[in-house]
Amino acid sequence: MSTQPPPVRVDGAKDAPGAPGDASGDGLKAGLKNRHLSMIAIGGVIGAGLFVGSGAGIAKAGPGILISYAIAGLLVVLVMRMLGEMAAADPTSGSFSAYADRALGRWAGFTIGWLYWFFWVVVLAVEATAAAAILTEWVSPIPQWAWALIVMIVLTATNLASVGSYGEFEFWFAGIKVVAIAAFIVIAGLAVFGVLPDTEAVGTSHLTGDGGFLPNGPGTILSGMLLVVFSFMGSEIVTLAAGESAEPAKMVSRATNSVIWRIGIFYLGSILLVVMLLPWNSQALLDDGPYVAALNEIGIAHAGTIMDVIVVTAVLSCLNSGLYTASRMAFSLGQRGDAPASFARVNKRGVPAAAIWSSVAFGFVAVIFNYTSPETVFEFLLNSSGAVALFVWMVICFSQLRMRPIIEREMPERHTVRMWLYPYLTYATIALIIFILGYMLYDDEGREMMVLSLVVGALVLATSLVLDRRRGRAALASAAGPADAPEAAKAPEVPEVPEQRA
Repeated sequence: MSTQPPPVRVDGAKDAPGAPGDASGDGLKAGLKNRHLSMIAIGGVIGAGLFVGSGAGIAKAGPGILISYAIAGLLVVLVMRMLGEMAAADPTSGSFSAYADRALGRWAGFTIGWLYWFFWVVVLAVEATAAAAILTEWVSPIPQWAWALIVMIVLTATNLASVGSYGEFEFWFAGIKVVAIAAFIVIAGLAVFGVLPDTEAVGTSHLTGDGGFLPNGPGTILSGMLLVVFSFMGSEIVTLAAGESAEPAKMVSRATNSVIWRIGIFYLGSILLVVMLLPWNSQALLDDGPYVAALNEIGIAHAGTIMDVIVVTAVLSCLNSGLYTASRMAFSLGQRGDAPASFARVNKRGVPAAAIWSSVAFGFVAVIFNYTSPETVFEFLLNSSGAVALFVWMVICFSQLRMRPIIEREMPERHTVRMWLYPYLTYATIALIIFILGYMLYDDEGREMMVLSLVVGALVLATSLVLDRRRGRAALASAAGPADAPEAAKAPEVPEVPEQRA
């Protein structure tokens, strides 16, 4: 990272080494290898929601869920292209929050940074609970809350050890997910064409039969989108992690260019095979999950147990990355003075220990609420963070509109990733996000999530504006200095002071 030149602000002034956003002087170590970043990029888009939650989307939209995934995937591809353009030119641990700070103002970086942190610490509780539910079935004498505590402690220790240990764990977690999806695609593909023993070719009968491609009407495409769009959250993690690698610009460029085939194969490809193997209204899709149901349909023995292992791996991967991501965002906020200064300090191993502990502490509190108040406090936390993904993507779009001319003018040699058809596709992406946000307010299931997310976002924004006003007053008072103190405070026996000031 020491080879990276200092970043350029929107005003054109360069930060000194060690300034906020400068990966070369922030104290973080380049402990992530290229293979770590590659697997983080590939596996980051595969969450537990794909293995389990996609069944609800299929039940709602039928085979038309493929259109929902395609639109949501296109949105992620465009947003990642914009983020990749900025991250390749200026890799930093704050990623889009730091870019929003420079492009839109301190209020934007503060607001989206803290909302993103809030999203991931809530995810910590969700994923720890999901892992605990499966582990309790395997080892019943240990209660769920104890398993949640164990997995949180283990992955906290991993993140505290070094960024390399996080990368190594994530390399293997992501590798298992990728191998599992690849194996499923091969097996299911052979079954669809009747190549496997005791299977008959089904072709496209389930896509067009059982009520048609859109059995519940075209409106369910949008309802399906609300269920699937948030499963793509996590694809941006690679841009935060790139700042702790030896070749950040190269890895960001590679991850950005590969996001199309990653979404196309892992999501569209696997879901297509599921809806080809099973009728969309099969109860097994909801009871067992789409992938277990498909494997059972093929006749794979112990499909449920196999998928439980893969889901636990996916959950632990998400928890591991969630803790890493939350801590690095807190670290960046601390660097910029938008969080306690202790968050920006690293220990001798080059990890921001205070940022990690603060993030996991909130995660522990959320886990407790999940067991004590699952339908009140925890549901509020879950719903109030639900639309953060769309807020983040919106801020990335507006930041890229402002940053593109600056990158072209100040660092053209690092402008290796370019948004297609700028600025038209950027505006089209913004319009699509606004449309989805509007539909959430219209949809009965999405309205509560959208309203609560807006309330929390407004509170964070208001906090930012109040802090900005206080900082402005403090800066004015500091600039005035003792020379501008009130006359009553001056010593009357020194009449020369006015002449000296004049």
